[in-house]
Amino acid sequence: MTVAVVLVSAGKGARLGASVPKAVVSVAGKTLLELSLMHISEFKPDQLIVVAPEGLTAEFERLTAKFFLDFKVVTGGSTRQKSVAAGMNEVTSDFVLVHDAARAFTPKEVFDRVKGALEWADCVVPTIKLSDTVKQVNDHWVDKTVDRNQLRLVQTPQGFRVSTLRDGLARATSDFTDEAGLLESIGVPTATVDGHEHGFKVTTPSDLERARAIFADVRSGIGVDAHQFSDAGTLMLGCLEWPAYPLLSGHSDGDAVAHAIVDALLAAASLGDIGSNFGTDRPEYQGASGELFLREALGLLSDAGFEPANVSVQVVADEPKIGPRRLEIEQHLSQIIGAPVSVLATTTDGLGFLADSRGIAAVATSLVRMRG
Repeated sequence: MTVAVVLVSAGKGARLGASVPKAVVSVAGKTLLELSLMHISEFKPDQLIVVAPEGLTAEFERLTAKFFLDFKVVTGGSTRQKSVAAGMNEVTSDFVLVHDAARAFTPKEVFDRVKGALEWADCVVPTIKLSDTVKQVNDHWVDKTVDRNQLRLVQTPQGFRVSTLRDGLARATSDFTDEAGLLESIGVPTATVDGHEHGFKVTTPSDLERARAIFADVRSGIGVDAHQFSDAGTLMLGCLEWPAYPLLSGHSDGDAVAHAIVDALLAAASLGDIGSNFGTDRPEYQGASGELFLREALGLLSDAGFEPANVSVQVVADEPKIGPRRLEIEQHLSQIIGAPVSVLATTTDGLGFLADSRGIAAVATSLVRMRG
């Protein structure tokens, strides 16, 4: 059997409130279209037709070419049914799976189950059970409680014998919300297979937030820095002045806390470290503040498509005592970084070069995420 996939991607996404068509809204650094294509490429259909919004055919061809060599992009219609019909005009396979790009996280296993059921059925839909109690309501009053054990939520891809779906589309006298509903209206039996919880449809802003929370590209990094005290100046630590202590030695202001955080942020995004980006061979950074390094690192992070999600830093020193100013440091660093920062402190219990108040070290960890 030969199987085509028609990927319906022509929706404007009005309920989503986005400024671009829904299929090009990003989650974890990729568009919904790309995420859908990634799963479809694992399924390996015999034919792929992508239905694009008007005016975006070239852009959809560019995105689809990342995953497929042989495909067709067509322009959709004013309704879902017309968009599906436009895609079906290009199908030459025996069977077709019609899938929504808005269900971008549907795994390959669902495609496989639908295809398998087409061996014995002309119309197949993936479904999931309801977990909430269902009420039938009339004018704000409950008529009755419906037995949810007999109800299912329907997802895509929906599978069809091509001749059956074409016949249904030709006979349609009104619009249906899905193709299985259209065939059901003309008496075609519909089989079901198990869907998947990740097959939800991105329709509203809350759906988009759910998708970004589940599929966020989160990465972690670690940074370490240490400096000994100099004989002059005023200590800078956590981008704050500590007047009772001398400056830490170094090419810049020696702020071990800020420098460790910079390394942790850069490491999480695979952007090198403080030395490779702002090293001693860069005279413009002579005596530079830790805050400047943080802001420069945040700029590099943003250019690479990332944003900080969380930072934690452990200060290792006999002096100064961090506790009295812990909250002040956390608030100040959080304002600079734009993410929660936690600060902890400990000593080496008299061991090593940090003993006897000879210097300060800091160990930082960070989480960064790909911007949606």
